[in-house]
Amino acid sequence: MQPSRASLLSQLSLDGVEAGSGGGGGERRWRERPLAVYVGRGVTASPVVGLSSETLWEIAKAEVEERRSGGSEGDGVEIGEKSVFFIGSKNGGKTTIILRCLDRDEPPKPTLALEYTYGRRAKGHNIPKDIAHFWELGGGTSLLDLISIPITSDTLRTFSIVLVLDLSKPNDLWPTMENLLQATKLNVDKVIMKLGKKNSKAASEMRQKMWSNMQKDHPDRELIDPFPIPLVIIGSKYDIFQDFDSEKRKVICKTLRFVAHYYGASLMFTSKSEALLLKIRGVINQLAFGINKSKSICVDQNKPLFITAGLDSLSQIGSPPLPDNDIGKFHARSPMDLWKKVYEKLFPPKSINTLKDVKDPAQDPQYAESEVDEMRIQKDQELEQYKRSSSKSWKQIELDS
Repeated sequence: MQPSRASLLSQLSLDGVEAGSGGGGGERRWRERPLAVYVGRGVTASPVVGLSSETLWEIAKAEVEERRSGGSEGDGVEIGEKSVFFIGSKNGGKTTIILRCLDRDEPPKPTLALEYTYGRRAKGHNIPKDIAHFWELGGGTSLLDLISIPITSDTLRTFSIVLVLDLSKPNDLWPTMENLLQATKLNVDKVIMKLGKKNSKAASEMRQKMWSNMQKDHPDRELIDPFPIPLVIIGSKYDIFQDFDSEKRKVICKTLRFVAHYYGASLMFTSKSEALLLKIRGVINQLAFGINKSKSICVDQNKPLFITAGLDSLSQIGSPPLPDNDIGKFHARSPMDLWKKVYEKLFPPKSINTLKDVKDPAQDPQYAESEVDEMRIQKDQELEQYKRSSSKSWKQIELDS
């Protein structure tokens, strides 16, 4: 695919990978980001009169319609665009990972709502560059409605999820993970169902692809439920986590290994360590550009976990970390529910309304714009005046009646 990128700005070439962003410095916001519309696949205009009476725009429009109708699905052509969607704990390090993957040397800023950037990688001379779209959801679990925006029938076949969990906050880990994965899976299932109505072959291929990381003779094949699209779970802030009590680390490691294995996902821990960030970068590059798929594995709870999807097993993970005589006391509907109950017994979730943590970006000084802010103040004053006049009108009606 050779997309048109006339609207893209500020491209930076580093180590064969180009990173794009819409704003300068740390102002990486929706209104400043270049959201390109990709049209056609290698569309060119011929200078020879009589070859075609169609204009370039008509040809491009026809290409887009063909893609939407599913005409190009399953045709064996390698797609040069992939999307990676980062979700996870608030202040968990998602932005840091993205910047490191794109070799962008700038301090990370708090993510506002949903942010977008992109990277490009050259495959060879005179060969169209691969393009990776990076989406990032801010606010932890407080903005679940925005998950549906980047997940569409046009992008789903080359879409992957990176769930970043803050290991330094074990009490928030399970509810964050559960809410984000459930909301994401719900949106993905809806898109697959919609795609199936237009192109049943493409939808069937996606369902079969779910099992691609699991060997056909794997003993756990009948006991897991793979996530509908590729999933990577990253435990961040390992530098803090490694100082936890050994029993706490054991519980967290075993629980995350079970969740990752159940969903057919890869699992790895990272921190500010350059060595760990390089390993994470390799995994993200595999999702974004399809290169250097790692077969590494480290299941030692005294070291940063690194387990590629399909290489773990329930026998190696073991049973939930409770005495055998206590497990029977938990009434669970499924293995996942049992692990949840055991984990939350040891790390009770905090009853916090996540929406309280969301600050109004309109009050943030780093987004100040004098003309817009002045108009906002004027409109707020007009609204208050309207409310007062409306209140007087209703009181007058009540008196008259």
